[in-house]
Amino acid sequence: MTNTTERESNYQDLDKMSVGELLANINKEDQTVAHAVQKAIPQIERFVEATVASMKAGGRLFYVGAGTSGRLGILDASECPPTFGVPYDWIIGIIAGGDVAIRKAVEFAEDDEEQAWADLQEFGINSKDVVVGIAASGGTPYVKGALKMANAAGLVTGCIVCNSDTVIAAEAKYPIEVIVGPEFVTGSTRMKAGTAQKLVLNMISTSVMIQLGRVKGNKMVDMQLTNNKLFSRGIRIIMEETGIDAQSASDLLEKYGSVRKAIEHSRVADH
Repeated sequence: MTNTTERESNYQDLDKMSVGELLANINKEDQTVAHAVQKAIPQIERFVEATVASMKAGGRLFYVGAGTSGRLGILDASECPPTFGVPYDWIIGIIAGGDVAIRKAVEFAEDDEEQAWADLQEFGINSKDVVVGIAASGGTPYVKGALKMANAAGLVTGCIVCNSDTVIAAEAKYPIEVIVGPEFVTGSTRMKAGTAQKLVLNMISTSVMIQLGRVKGNKMVDMQLTNNKLFSRGIRIIMEETGIDAQSASDLLEKYGSVRKAIEHSRVADH
């Protein structure tokens, strides 16, 4: 394994830098992340295509990680229902140490290679499902164990790692390797590695949802209307898609509770 995420920072004497210098240098490093992700697009594409096929067949998508990686998976999973109007059990994030680990580090939870599969069993995981292991280092035992057992059970497996030639990438059927290099603060993978993982997760879930028909044109027509801002956005989408006025759009949205249904019924009424 080439462990670049643990290499010494390219910057020395951080504690002697001014605030402006710190911010400029962090930003300079962050600008390299999108380019690293770009190099991984062919890997991401193969994984997304396999995931779409599994989910069309009734499968679900599971993110498995520890620490920052686990939190990022939970974040992405939790944002899909309000954004795309899908059930909360379509994309599920699991973190080593359980939900308490979302806020507080749970000691040695990531070192248990058996626990992840036990955690997945609570969701009745089956051969139609997809498991993505998220681990900046590429060596987290909790994540490796999840992929190993998922492979044995015949699931589609993928991973998002930030080192090359890792045990987790070797275990995944569809590895995604985003090599971001050493962190600004040596070993602090919540920084560039975490940013890279967030970008890849955005790409995976958004492209999968679009492929599954949860976006029309470029609009979130299935979003949940959980606050006034989103209700107003829904009205604008209906107006843009149908050409009707704001009051009519609002009335339709109130009646049907769905941007997609409001658009469909507006067009039926026109005909």
